[in-house]
Amino acid sequence: MHDSRTLVLARLPSGVPIRTTVHVYGEGTLVDGEDGPALVVPDDSGPVVYAQAAQHGREVNGTAVLRRLHDRLVGDHVTDDSHGADDGDEADDEALTGTLVSVPVADPLTFDHVSYTTPEVFDSVSPNMNRCWPGDTDGTLHERMAARLWRFVREADAVVDLHTGSSEMLTHTVYLRGDADCRRLAEAFGTDLLLAEAAGDDADTEWSERNFDGKLRVAASRRGIPTITPELAHSRQLVESAVETGVKGVVGALESTGVLDGEPEPWDGIVARNHLGRVTAADSGLFRPAAGLTIGDSVAAGDALGEVYDPTTFETLQRPVADRDGIVYSVARDATVTAGATLVGVAERIDD
Repeated sequence: MHDSRTLVLARLPSGVPIRTTVHVYGEGTLVDGEDGPALVVPDDSGPVVYAQAAQHGREVNGTAVLRRLHDRLVGDHVTDDSHGADDGDEADDEALTGTLVSVPVADPLTFDHVSYTTPEVFDSVSPNMNRCWPGDTDGTLHERMAARLWRFVREADAVVDLHTGSSEMLTHTVYLRGDADCRRLAEAFGTDLLLAEAAGDDADTEWSERNFDGKLRVAASRRGIPTITPELAHSRQLVESAVETGVKGVVGALESTGVLDGEPEPWDGIVARNHLGRVTAADSGLFRPAAGLTIGDSVAAGDALGEVYDPTTFETLQRPVADRDGIVYSVARDATVTAGATLVGVAERIDD
């Protein structure tokens, strides 16, 4: 069974509603209420998985993943034979033991502006929707939007929050370190690299300074809902390989939770720490990465990563080096950098 409803997330000053669409597959249903659609799940039904995409509007491959998953479950919009060819045997929604809730565009404000954050005129207090969960029904636009979606999140037994990075960021899945259920969900999604993110009392000062407690992953996990953030490659572009990775990953997550029959493939990858290995620019200038440096490379502390130089005097301003052993998971390819910008991300391997 498939059902969908329009959900009004908030309203603009002119009164124009900010709308998105919520899809439900399997045993759950949507009913209309005074405050918009609500999820109803029978008492004897299976688990509920909530999946969303495009919380940051330029990250569109997750939206394509959820469309492809819809094709697989319902078959409404298959446009050519190549789509879904590597996804395995087609399933149908009768095979769902439980419920999948899907929101392809979580943040229409940033989606329409193809941006990471919303323009200041819309929300200067919480420009990044992924810093204000679980939201506030009386708060800013983003806080209200998050609160509307949180009604579905809080009903879930697991959450998949699909994001994408740049083409120069290694595909990975982020989960809350020390949470065994989050780890199992991350392994089921199946990316070769898992990044473990600390939160709360175990987090560095940086976490609280950047308001990471307001991330959907952290807010949901701390309320006992296992949550992961897959980071697929390629923002702004629909890239078939990224979409295929996402579809396979969401199917693995659904199998892991028991919503779909089957078992996710065994995982045998690398676990590293998230965000703690940023090598930054000491000054503004042009950045030239070291010859041959590419994502996925292993580096050791002290390895040369490139050069930052003054484009007017040709003076070398910095020869950045890796500050730890690890895996290169991002490289800045835009040559013009400002002081403090991340040049190279080095994920430090851990045993978790």
